[in-house]
Amino acid sequence: MSNDDGDMKIREWIAFLSLTLIWGASFLWIKIAVQEVSPYSLVVFRIMLGLLGLVVFFPLKKPKIPRRLRTWVDLAILGVFSSAVPWLLISWAEQSIDSALAGVLNGTVPLFTIVIAHLFIHDDRMTMGRVMGLLAGFAGVVVLTQRDGGGEVLAAGLNRNLLGQGAMLLASLSYAISGVHARRHLRDVGALNQAFFSMAFSLAILLVVGRVAGQSLGLPREIDTWVALGWLGILGAGVASFVFYYLLHAIGPTRASLVTYTIPVVGVTLGVLVLHERLDWALAVGTFLIVSGVWVVNRKTS
Repeated sequence: MSNDDGDMKIREWIAFLSLTLIWGASFLWIKIAVQEVSPYSLVVFRIMLGLLGLVVFFPLKKPKIPRRLRTWVDLAILGVFSSAVPWLLISWAEQSIDSALAGVLNGTVPLFTIVIAHLFIHDDRMTMGRVMGLLAGFAGVVVLTQRDGGGEVLAAGLNRNLLGQGAMLLASLSYAISGVHARRHLRDVGALNQAFFSMAFSLAILLVVGRVAGQSLGLPREIDTWVALGWLGILGAGVASFVFYYLLHAIGPTRASLVTYTIPVVGVTLGVLVLHERLDWALAVGTFLIVSGVWVVNRKTS
């Protein structure tokens, strides 16, 4: 039963805020982890730990295993666009951009989602309220992006920093595709099955591609790296994916994707407090615009 057009229920808000906190901190942990392990190793370990985190839910939820071949194909596609592709891109991007900017650029997911959802999903259409809210959020993203010297980077031409920003935007597009795909083709598949089996397919694909490309897994030695992988895997990949697919089918992909608007607030705050990244006026203005956008889109009249 979906709640696409009505007010969000309390448990849906709890799920929304839980995702904000878990995924908002993820960019900080990614930044820490890539200092020791490669993007490939980070993503593989993240998925492995995520799968372990999801296993504990099976005795509690007792989900029905899909039987149709088409469902398994859709789960494989979901795995590619929801974890394999975006997580690799994000991990690679954070080698050249700071965690706060990564969180900001990830906030473009709703912009991609509302366009794709409008084209492919009959009950998740654009409205004036949603467009206004998303434009406000987009303005917040633009303002926050400037804090990493975005204007100077663009003027300087193609360099690694700009490539990192481009990778983040491609990751956002991939997330948007995965959300719409799940809503369109996997409505009858439980959230636990979607989270677990999509990541299982993603892991299998990454291991095959990694072997062909000559990638090897390097075990980290630092405790901080293992803590980062634990957060990113058990919470960020496992628990959060389960919660997100529940939320996606409860309120629709466009509204569920708004969690990526609130993630930059957490990501920027942690980047400043823990990694000593810059604190400036753009953070306050950008955050205000993003929060305003989320409020407008979630109004019942939007």
